[in-house]
Amino acid sequence: MSENLEKTEPSQEIKIGSSETSLERQEKLANRQESGIESPRDADAAAESARVEALETAISVEAGGKEKDRKSEPTLAKRRGPISKKQKEASFKRQMKDIQAQQPPANRAFSKVIHNKAVEKTSDVVGSTVARPNAILAGAVSAFILTLVVYVTAKVIGFELSGFETIAAFIIGWVIGLVYDYLRVVITGKK
Repeated sequence: MSENLEKTEPSQEIKIGSSETSLERQEKLANRQESGIESPRDADAAAESARVEALETAISVEAGGKEKDRKSEPTLAKRRGPISKKQKEASFKRQMKDIQAQQPPANRAFSKVIHNKAVEKTSDVVGSTVARPNAILAGAVSAFILTLVVYVTAKVIGFELSGFETIAAFIIGWVIGLVYDYLRVVITGKK
C-alpha cells in the first residue's frame, strides 16, 4: 500500500489523508455511541452527521488546503444586509402582477387604477387628514340632528329652506369630529 501512495498524485494524497481523518472521526463517534446512545436511530443520525462532517472537511481540504472556520463566515442574511427600497418596490410589483393576473379583466383594470402610486399617495393623505372616521361619523350625526332642528324650526316659523342646511350641518359636525380626534390624541397620546 505504501507503493501506491508514492505513485499517486498530490491531490489523491490529500483525499486519502482526509478519508483517514474521517475514518478516525467515525470511529470516535462510534465509541461515543456505544457508551452513551440509547436507540439505534440516534446512532444512525450521529453516524450520518459524522459522515457529512468528514465529507465537508475533505472538500474544504481539497479546495483550499486548510479547514475553513465556519464561525468566521457571515450568514446569508448578514451578507445581504437590510432590504433596500428598490428590492421592496420590485417585490411589490411582482406580487401585484401575479395577483392581477389571477383576477377577471374588470377587477384587474380597477386594481391597476387604485394601486397607481399617485392614487395611493392621495388616498393615504386624504385618509389620514380629511376622511377620518370619527369626523365623518360626527358630521353625519350632526347633519341629521341639526337639519331636523332647522327643518322643524323653519316649519313652525314659516321660513323656506334653501337646501344648504344639510351641507352646512355636516361641515359643522365634521369639524367637531376633527377637533374631538385631535384632543383625544393630545390627551391620551394614542392615535
